[in-house]
Amino acid sequence: MSAVRVLVADDQALVRGALASLLDLEPDLEVVAQVGRGDEVLAAARDARADVALLDVEMPGLDGVAAAQRLALELPECRSLIVTTFGRPGYLRRALEAGALGFVVKDMPAAQLADAVRRVAAGLHVVDPALAAESLAAGRSPLTRRETEVLLALRSAGTASGVASALHLSEGTVRNHLSSAIGKTGARNAAEAGRIAAENGWLLA
Repeated sequence: MSAVRVLVADDQALVRGALASLLDLEPDLEVVAQVGRGDEVLAAARDARADVALLDVEMPGLDGVAAAQRLALELPECRSLIVTTFGRPGYLRRALEAGALGFVVKDMPAAQLADAVRRVAAGLHVVDPALAAESLAAGRSPLTRRETEVLLALRSAGTASGVASALHLSEGTVRNHLSSAIGKTGARNAAEAGRIAAENGWLLA
């Protein structure tokens, strides 16, 4: 039987190389491509005829969830396995909805990671059990799309007026969205609402 052809996508070169080296030790797995940006995944997977793409969540160009969605739509023969440091329940839900077959954290034993690749290549779902339980408990994001955009913009803009300028909204509208987000997350202020939302994986852009 031919080896499972694997693409590794991670923006940290050291992590990317380590994952590739670990998987290449397996006789039935072959790393055929490595990329450091999410927007390079589709072309690399197509060129290398990858069977499975290991995708980090946070990458430049395109995040891992969006890359998984693009693969599911345009190259369904390459199945996606999210391998991330960010084991947040919101990320898990969004990844599976985007078409990824697996979601595991990077600190899992090498043998388990290799087995996860084999299972995903076979069309099976593989999800970290602790994260799956946490995701069920957390439920979906309570934030609207606009509230999510406002909290994301607040990270870089820093103030309500800065968010208003960035999103072309009135400052009053921004304050209303922030107030709503604060209430939904149980936070004391907008910064804490943003932190809580990020920890739950609700702010993945």
